[in-house]
Amino acid sequence: MTTAPAQPRLEQVLCLDAHGLHRMAYWEWGDAGNPHVVVCVHGLSRQGRDFDTLARDLADACRVVCPDVVGRGRSDRLADPMGYTVPTYVADMVTLVARLGAERIDWVGTSMGGLIGLGLASLAGSPVRRLVLNDVGPAIEPVALARIGTYLGQPVTWASVDEAADALWAISQSFGPHTREEWLALTRPQLVPAPGGGFVSHYDPAIAVPFRAVTPEAARAGEAALWQAYDRVSAATLLLRGAESDLLALATAQGMTRRGPKARLVEFAGVGHAPTLVHADQRALVREFLLAP
Repeated sequence: MTTAPAQPRLEQVLCLDAHGLHRMAYWEWGDAGNPHVVVCVHGLSRQGRDFDTLARDLADACRVVCPDVVGRGRSDRLADPMGYTVPTYVADMVTLVARLGAERIDWVGTSMGGLIGLGLASLAGSPVRRLVLNDVGPAIEPVALARIGTYLGQPVTWASVDEAADALWAISQSFGPHTREEWLALTRPQLVPAPGGGFVSHYDPAIAVPFRAVTPEAARAGEAALWQAYDRVSAATLLLRGAESDLLALATAQGMTRRGPKARLVEFAGVGHAPTLVHADQRALVREFLLAP
């Protein structure tokens, strides 16, 4: 008899924003009483189920919590799209950590999720003990932002899950090689039924509004602020990089090994932005780092 793979528990927490309260959903794996808490946070247009494979690997030893950042997945959408910013997300995660009752946490953040973790880890009295930054750093290459801007928030409806998987793969090949089964597993939670039939991406298209409003001047100021934040991080830090990443330049990654927490840098050949942490070698590296004495 084949045993069905473990499934997470869907929970929620109320968070404060400038216009009231919003609900943030999160997926929880493992023993809810385990004091070793790992929070895994996804990229810009993704959702918490991206970490299913990694969470199953960790659930025997950790309580793994994978939020849907507000505006994505099962979480609420904000009334004001200009609230879709990293400071809002960091505040939400502070509320989440309080809800979890965890004094210390480990953090795994892919792209945007890494920036949220960087923001949280840089705060005085931060609960972050170990930090995994997955293909992101204080400096983000403009070419990657331009690439993401070509599809983020675009109104597209797909007739079937397979059609959606093909379309999403066309803009996601930088994730590196995946089997069809692996890619469908990453695609299904990314979809929600469209009102008139078919499927659309499971995020608020308005997340693109503040993304497109960033000026070159604001980008430069943001980069300077992120480097200052990185220099305040004291958590042990593992930096993962797709060797072909167009978002995290090698020079930036190398700089992150020399300042702030002096991250340990590991690159994955044949991968761009960003490693999905689905493949065994990627998962093993993260597990080893999080479970090391």
